Amino acid sequence: MTLRVAFLGTGRLAGPVFQALCDSSHTVCGLVTQPDRTGPGHHRHRNPLKELALERGIPVQQPVRIKTPESVAALRSLDAELFVVAAYGQILSREILDMPRLGTINVHASLLPRHRGATPIHAAILRGDLETGVTIIQLVPELDAGPMLGTVSTPIGRKETTGELESRLAELAPPLTLDVIAQLAAGAAKTIDQDPALVTHVGKLSKADGRIDWAQSAAQIDRHVRGMQPWPGPFTTLLQTDKPPLRMQILDVEPTFNDSQASPGTIVAVSSDMFLVKSADAAVQVLRIHPDGKRPLPTAEFLRGRRVQIGDRCE
Repeated sequence: MTLRVAFLGTGRLAGPVFQALCDSSHTVCGLVTQPDRTGPGHHRHRNPLKELALERGIPVQQPVRIKTPESVAALRSLDAELFVVAAYGQILSREILDMPRLGTINVHASLLPRHRGATPIHAAILRGDLETGVTIIQLVPELDAGPMLGTVSTPIGRKETTGELESRLAELAPPLTLDVIAQLAAGAAKTIDQDPALVTHVGKLSKADGRIDWAQSAAQIDRHVRGMQPWPGPFTTLLQTDKPPLRMQILDVEPTFNDSQASPGTIVAVSSDMFLVKSADAAVQVLRIHPDGKRPLPTAEFLRGRRVQIGDRCE
């Protein structure tokens, strides 16, 4: 059965789902996405979803606030039978959620009820989860609390970053979404309530959250480095007595045993291709970095241009 579907979303997770909807037998009657953003020099950031919608002749709405009477009226004018939401970025009112005949479903990048909230992919890596996935839920006013309509899971790679995991989840989401829509259209969808005892919550991140806390364990530092890429970026400041401080992102580390009594953040060993930073319980080899104002590079290359010594610090 073909449905009139409106899509509300922005970003990397949303793109493949929107593409799949556009390529399906369903009628995509509208795209609702965030307003255009501009960067330095008033350069306008690309919005691939908007570009695809315009290519396909799909109406595009970009409300600053989705809950205003004008925005609600514009949504109603789409006459959609179902709203599909993926990483949209604004809270939807009960009036909007109940507007389509079949309600509103959301594509969430975790195995709910774990990691409700804005940063579930970061959280899966930061908290050391062994697997994660995508859950389709019926949206309700409480954040990510609606009944589940479908899930797909995947193991998390030992060296996987948030960006890499997001790309994989974005490929898992479209077939699951289309399957759930087919069930809804046929009146065959089955829901499973979320277990309140298993609920965890995650909040938004800021740039400051990227700072590495060397007083954590080596395993936690490794997860932080992977979990904060590509945004907000895992960073530290290299402090040396004979040089100005250098802010840099740490892009790749490897936890390793070290029984030094030095304080966390102290560089306790240096070789031709890495330096070793003390953690709370052991240490991490720093293998790849991105100094501010420079390009990302292997630590071996960095060390050929800047002398790093035992006793220097990362803070």
